Amino acid sequence: MPASGADRAATAGPLLVACALRIEQMALRSAGPGQAPGTRAGRGPASGTRGPDRAPAGAYTLLRTGMGPRAAERAVRRALERPGTDRAAVLATGFCAGLVPGMSPGDLVLAQETRDPRGTVPCTGTELLAEALALAVPGRTVHTGPLTGSDHVVRGQERAQLRATGAVAVDMESAATLWAAVRGAERPVAAVRVIVDAPEHELVRIGTVRGGISAFRVLRAVLPAFYEWHRSSLLPRR
Repeated sequence: MPASGADRAATAGPLLVACALRIEQMALRSAGPGQAPGTRAGRGPASGTRGPDRAPAGAYTLLRTGMGPRAAERAVRRALERPGTDRAAVLATGFCAGLVPGMSPGDLVLAQETRDPRGTVPCTGTELLAEALALAVPGRTVHTGPLTGSDHVVRGQERAQLRATGAVAVDMESAATLWAAVRGAERPVAAVRVIVDAPEHELVRIGTVRGGISAFRVLRAVLPAFYEWHRSSLLPRR
């Protein structure tokens, strides 16, 4: 007999959504109410704090890691050391720089794998996640391919060099987030990023141009796709 939804939820872990920047956290929070540890339902987390926000009914935990691969890896490891997280699904999200000519701010990047100097982490459930993203943000282009990690902002010729490796986009935290997530545990992992900076659309500050505003709105809209991906991870594997 197939497992019921309640049984599957009992054997699978929660969803941990990791982002780096305060503006990314703001976009994801604005998609729906959240609850921080130690607060009552309906009350938001204290301003200026860094840490997880929990959605009603345990739908997801939002973790702001801080910027850079070291901060991301450290924060994710700590979050996954907490009770009840041994089977948690982990999804890295936020903004990124596109590497492929023709990309535009507000386009989405769905990683097939993440890369950094330590190796490659394959992503799970990418086909279903692609379908869910298309429903969540109709009309937005979804680029799929390898997402590479960097420890600094990528500009100019370095962008072309990374593109030559086959990567479609670059950011500073996704690879470290997924690397930390799969060390010592088998769990669903994914990375979805919104392009804020592209070869023909380089920008200096996220919040001051039209491209940054567009990317913010898209990031705010994709949370239902993350729920659907997580729900699918609870289904029995054939």
